[in-house]
Amino acid sequence: MNDDLLALLKTVDTPTVCNAIEVAQGGRGFDQYTRGTVLCSDPEAGAIVGYARTARIAAANQPKEPADVIKTRRMDYYRHMAEGPRPALAVIEDLDGENAVGAFWGEINTTVHKGFGLSGALTNGVMRDLGDLPTDFPVIAGSVGPSHAFVHVREIGTPVRVFGMVVKDGDLIHADRHGALVIPQDDIPNLAAAIRKLLETEKLVLDPARAEGFDFEAFEKAWAEFEAART
Repeated sequence: MNDDLLALLKTVDTPTVCNAIEVAQGGRGFDQYTRGTVLCSDPEAGAIVGYARTARIAAANQPKEPADVIKTRRMDYYRHMAEGPRPALAVIEDLDGENAVGAFWGEINTTVHKGFGLSGALTNGVMRDLGDLPTDFPVIAGSVGPSHAFVHVREIGTPVRVFGMVVKDGDLIHADRHGALVIPQDDIPNLAAAIRKLLETEKLVLDPARAEGFDFEAFEKAWAEFEAART
């Protein structure tokens, strides 16, 4: 991913990128995106774009491993987050799933991750401390809760599943208040052109629809131009 593509990706929302990938691929069928409703700590924030730094956590039950093992793994986790290519975001699977109760993402942890140079976090787990989280570090989560419970790191750098989407460490992610997607490596070279084509094509319908006097006849003409431009 070059700087021009990165800058462009930050200006568009995740649904636009989802559609643009289908433009790049020449048809519908792209399915590497999240399912279900997500919560965003800052819905007005721009898109999070970066390479995934993955891990798995759990919090509902007290860990059975020795305390020194848990502590060492947690430091290994932070080392993993501090390293790797940038831009980056944390993609964390909470193994408690729908029963997740422990907020891994609060004021301290988000501030630490932002200090490491990460751009945000994506998790099916819990966030808290809303209103006290740092700016320019959106957290996209499955729920909001008050407690950290027994939260601890289980795995680092392994493939994870968040909101039905499988993410490997190093995958290129685009995420915002709508959810997230994995940008396929094969589509990266053509993605900028696909985004620009998509935006120009959509204007063929949007501009007439926003104009005075728009009616079905104007729509029919605009839609024909839109369909022709998509082929």
